Amino acid sequence: MPPDPVALFDAQRPRLLRIAYRMLGSWAEAEDIVQEAYLRWHRGVERHDEIRNPAAWLTRIVSRLCLDQMKSARARRETYPGTWLPEPLIEPEDDALRPDNLTLSLMLALERLSPLERAAFLLHDVFGQPLEDVALTIGRSAAATRQLASRARAHVRLDRPRYDISRDAGEKLVNAFFDACRSGDAARLGQMLARDATFHADGGGKVSSYPNVITGADKLVRLLLGLHRKFTGQMEFLGATVIDGLPGFVWKVDGNIQTTALEVSEGQITALYVTRNPDKLGGVTVH
Repeated sequence: MPPDPVALFDAQRPRLLRIAYRMLGSWAEAEDIVQEAYLRWHRGVERHDEIRNPAAWLTRIVSRLCLDQMKSARARRETYPGTWLPEPLIEPEDDALRPDNLTLSLMLALERLSPLERAAFLLHDVFGQPLEDVALTIGRSAAATRQLASRARAHVRLDRPRYDISRDAGEKLVNAFFDACRSGDAARLGQMLARDATFHADGGGKVSSYPNVITGADKLVRLLLGLHRKFTGQMEFLGATVIDGLPGFVWKVDGNIQTTALEVSEGQITALYVTRNPDKLGGVTVH
């Protein structure tokens, strides 16, 4: 009996979604790409059992669709109002289900790569595709693909966090941070923030936000205290979670849902990533 093509595709769907999301930084666009790959798999292949490696075939299709999409995505981000952040990816509780081990901050580092560098790095270094397969996917020689991955690796190495934090420790930090924000505890906030901590907020031009990155613990404490005064009694904590590998939480302020992810080094918060753009929050749930 020939293999069931739907079952073959469904077995690959989670990995394909992960690849597309890491390529594009948008879960909604990743779902569209994978759906298009399914249509090509379903309609365009007469004998699925003749494809020796369905995983490689589907990876190639998804990657090529993403490369085409990335060209227009880069153009859109050049005119994006304010700070752009990837759509928040709420991670499952089982860390074993995070096969790529990337974080939100590394996703931002990937934005500085060319589409081909990003594809070569993700497919080879992150998702373990053989170099020859990656070269075939992106239409470059093996030598050129090796150079692309090497250049990308050098850029990403500079941004890779040096410290990790367990889920339990992250949840404790998240709860302490939110309590300090909600109570307006300036001293506690000052202790929790690294001196050169940064604040990144993505409103997408849809809701009020801070268009530029804000740097420095003193500035961030003043900003957070200002939010406390403005929205006293309107901050609702919806739950701690992991957002793209970083400790974070989902909350409401002034009736608007948003997410905050915290980058941590040596026990202090070095960066806050706040997503307020409603277009990026439709699928947000707390595990």
